[in-house]
This record gives sequence, C-alpha cells and structure tokens, in this order.
Amino acid sequence: MSLKSLKKQRRIQVIALAAVALVISTALIGYAMRDGINFFRSPSQVVAEPPAPNETFRIGGLVEGGTLIRGDGHEIRFSVTDGGASVPVVFAGVLPDLFAENQGMVGTGRYVEGIFVASEILAKHDETYMPKEVMDALKEQGVYQDPNS
Repeated sequence: MSLKSLKKQRRIQVIALAAVALVISTALIGYAMRDGINFFRSPSQVVAEPPAPNETFRIGGLVEGGTLIRGDGHEIRFSVTDGGASVPVVFAGVLPDLFAENQGMVGTGRYVEGIFVASEILAKHDETYMPKEVMDALKEQGVYQDPNS
C-alpha cells in the first residue's frame, strides 16, 4: 500500500469514529434529559387529551376567580383556566407572594384522577408579565386582552 492510501484510510477511520462518538453522546444527552423536559399545556389541552398519571408536565393559565381555597395546613386548592376549560389544582406548599385570583400562573406536576397535583407553582412577577405560552393559549381561546392596548 502506498503512503497516500494509508493516510486516506486513516482519515476515513477518524471521521467514522468521530461520527459514532457524536451519535452516542447525543443519545446519552437525550436520555439524561428525558425527565427534565416539561412541556407546557393549557387547561383545554389537558381536558381534551389527559396525560398519564405518571407524566410530569407544566400547565398554565389564569387562576379562576372564586376558586382559591386554603385548606388545613399548607394545602391550597384552586382552578386554572384558559377560558375554554378549567382544571382543578391541588398544591401543598407555600405559594409565591404574587399569586392571586385572575392572574397568570404556571404549575409543574401530574394530572391524577382529574386533578392537577402541583409540585411547583410559579406566578407572574409584575403587573404586565405573563408567560408567553399562557398568553398564546389565552389568545387562542379569545380570553386575553393586552393591557398595553
């Protein structure tokens, strides 16, 4: 074999090895992130296609007025709505300071027997902020009015 063909063969081997390493590292990153990816859903989407009880996901919308009930201990019950559907929520913990009825919120948790069991609740951080996904879902339902207009 000539020196030129050996260099060419070695270059092909290095490229093939790099491609295999890239595929393996991408697969490992995807596998590691599978539990860390939480997709946002509106209440209408949750009611239309209920997720599995063991699936962790995010839900967002407006805290429905008149539904906020503080139970014994740290348990809080309320409903989240996007104007098209309403989903009852149970949360055991301390709510953010800015959490209130008729305000935007995003919760992380699971949908079990028709109730969203939240492990985390996030509220808007000032009077004009609303998560983009929540705003888009509310606009789709025709419920959201832009406060700046």
